[in-house]
Amino acid sequence: MSFDWTYLWETFWLCVRAIPVTLEITLVSLFIAIIPALLIALCRIHKIKILDILCRIFVSFIRGTPIVLQILIVYSIFPSLLNAFVKASGLEINVFEINPIIYAFTVFAINSTATLSEAFRSAIGSVDRGQMEAALSVGESPARAFFRIILPQAALSAIPNICNLTVILIKNTSLAFMMTVREITAVAKIQAAYAYNYVESYIDIFIIYIIIGLVIQFLFRKLEKRFVFRGVKCSK
Repeated sequence: MSFDWTYLWETFWLCVRAIPVTLEITLVSLFIAIIPALLIALCRIHKIKILDILCRIFVSFIRGTPIVLQILIVYSIFPSLLNAFVKASGLEINVFEINPIIYAFTVFAINSTATLSEAFRSAIGSVDRGQMEAALSVGESPARAFFRIILPQAALSAIPNICNLTVILIKNTSLAFMMTVREITAVAKIQAAYAYNYVESYIDIFIIYIIIGLVIQFLFRKLEKRFVFRGVKCSK
């Protein structure tokens, strides 16, 4: 079978139209994960009894299992359990009519929570503890000192790890096709199935993911420089 340049070009632009779905899954998942991840990081840093153990188990399970397995649990097993609960409760809700992207948000948010919590824990731990002690000595409350002094510095330290997490998450969203979500990879696979032009389709998504990854890294570098610049100005 000869290489089809026309198909390559046409499918490329069809995949480009699916980029908003991929970015939506990525951004919504990260947004949902931020607060739980920060709370998990604080629980582990301060070693809060029981919660620390539960957080360790959660992070270990999520980081130690393939995301494909997490997708199967959330998309295949959870709806059946939820449907049984709905029927037992007598509610008139068709669980199986829920938009599949909701399941995508759920599984990627859960996955991001575990990895993001480790990024936060590492970043907060990198800030000198003496700064908190100094803030408390001049009358600052622990919460105020954390949000005004510790957290901004930790945020700057966490940017590279968050950038890596974002790029990995964007690549992982290619598995959303397992939940029938029409993101970049799903569109390419559907188009390829018509005439078995899989090589051209894979080249298309290869190029698109590289471009998105480079753009994300560029934006995070700009963000990091902006944080550093503002920090320098404040110190002056």
